[in-house]
Amino acid sequence: MTNKEIPIFFTIDDAYAPFLAVALNSAIKNSSKERQYRAFVLHQCLSKENAEKLKALETDNFKIEITPIKESLCSIDDREGNRLRCDYFTLTIYFRLFIATLFPQYDKGIYIDSDVVLLDDVAKLFDTDIGKNLIGACKDTSIIDIEPFLNYTEEAIGVKRDEYVNSGVLLMNLKELREAKFDKHFLSLLETYHFDSVAPDQDYLNAICNGKIHYLDAKWDFMPNKVKPIMEAPSLVHYNLFSKPWCYDNIQHGDKFWIYAQDSGYLEHITALKETFTEDKVAEEKACLENMLNRAIEIPKGDVTMRKIREKGVKIRL
Repeated sequence: MTNKEIPIFFTIDDAYAPFLAVALNSAIKNSSKERQYRAFVLHQCLSKENAEKLKALETDNFKIEITPIKESLCSIDDREGNRLRCDYFTLTIYFRLFIATLFPQYDKGIYIDSDVVLLDDVAKLFDTDIGKNLIGACKDTSIIDIEPFLNYTEEAIGVKRDEYVNSGVLLMNLKELREAKFDKHFLSLLETYHFDSVAPDQDYLNAICNGKIHYLDAKWDFMPNKVKPIMEAPSLVHYNLFSKPWCYDNIQHGDKFWIYAQDSGYLEHITALKETFTEDKVAEEKACLENMLNRAIEIPKGDVTMRKIREKGVKIRL
């Protein structure tokens, strides 16, 4: 790989700018002074105020570029099968699938969700050798004890339950992704079949890349789960799904989020958000999870799933 700097990609809308600021602050504070980093904030319609506040976090060796995405993604519409969780539609969740094409100057890069804190130097993740694999990622441990979701990965996506990865942290072989024409393959599948999904971008990534995935050390994508033991020394904490410290108390490693929120520029805003997280919103999230579970049960019964289409001889995996 020929990168002289470490490119790290984030995708957000205005609502997630405060949490990205925390993630960036943690990444910067744990970065090496001997390395050069460049964070690209890919967005649609980010406000000038948020763009300036995020840009203000950059340092001499950790640059931040606010980058609007102008690619036409008109084929991705707001329907239930394209929503993050079950209640929130944003095109930004798909932006990661186009990074290889949009940034041809890089052979390798990192994509990270915005609901994270870095507790280690992200350069260590970047330096991981993933060979000719398309991506490096961690197994999705957030669903490890939820049988309907595990069954869904096998019956709907066509990926073994112990091979299904989380798309919130990706070490991307951008050169190989370009050569494989990943983005065109994804759009072709999307426009032809409009697969219903529980986790839209993540399901496509798993179905397409399965067999060409390097499984990263789980410390790079620790997802808090109150029914699992806490990881003592994660390198990255990913507050996935409903495990948000800005919503709930007693989230595993939630204290780390508040440490980096202090001087993120958004502490007051995030604190105010937490104070408005009422019992009604807790009930809404429980209903959302129930809906996700129901969809995970129902989708595999349909005639048009990634697994069934692949079994008919259609090329899904690259």
